[in-house]
Amino acid sequence: MMLELSNIVLPLGHFSLRLDVTLRGGITGISGPSGSGKTSMLEVIAGLRRPRTGKITQDGKTLLDTGQGIVVPPWQRNMGFVPQDQALFPHWNVRDNLVSSGRLSGKRLDLPRFTQLTSLLELEPLLTRQTALLSGGEKARVALGRALMSRPSLLLLDEPMAHLDDRLREKSLSWLRTVAAELGLPILMVSHSAMELRSICGNILRMEHGELLES
Repeated sequence: MMLELSNIVLPLGHFSLRLDVTLRGGITGISGPSGSGKTSMLEVIAGLRRPRTGKITQDGKTLLDTGQGIVVPPWQRNMGFVPQDQALFPHWNVRDNLVSSGRLSGKRLDLPRFTQLTSLLELEPLLTRQTALLSGGEKARVALGRALMSRPSLLLLDEPMAHLDDRLREKSLSWLRTVAAELGLPILMVSHSAMELRSICGNILRMEHGELLES
């Protein structure tokens, strides 16, 4: 996987997000203080925010080119995005949440993928449980599983361990390592914790005032 962000400019209050970077496969970490632009970067890549200027290409395919008027919508970018609040449907059970992206788009259930992910993330015992009744760690696994159901080419994670205790954090990091290895999936992960990123990421960048620096 090669993701190229060129001349990205997105005004953010007292500063602007400015990105010129090439990201490759494996797990890449993004660190930095609150309000530095980390989440906005993920949203720009996912297509949830449109920058004033810039170009994004993934493996040679143009996802955004403001100069040419090209804007590929989020649902056509083939990316899995897990926001900080996980955005699960609280009145649906775990199974319905996992297959929700297919249901809402009219696609049939990818049963082999469903079976693979529920086993990989140890979700089988939870399938009939309402998500409102899950623990923080269980919700994190369901959100990850839902993002992976669409077979994304890139996984975007925004503070995925923020609400977990130390034991669950280490277990969840282990799941992420397994997902990256077994599915061969590149991951871009935002975290405040340098220790988290060092334990799992092959490359770490630091965001300060909207600009990426080598960590």
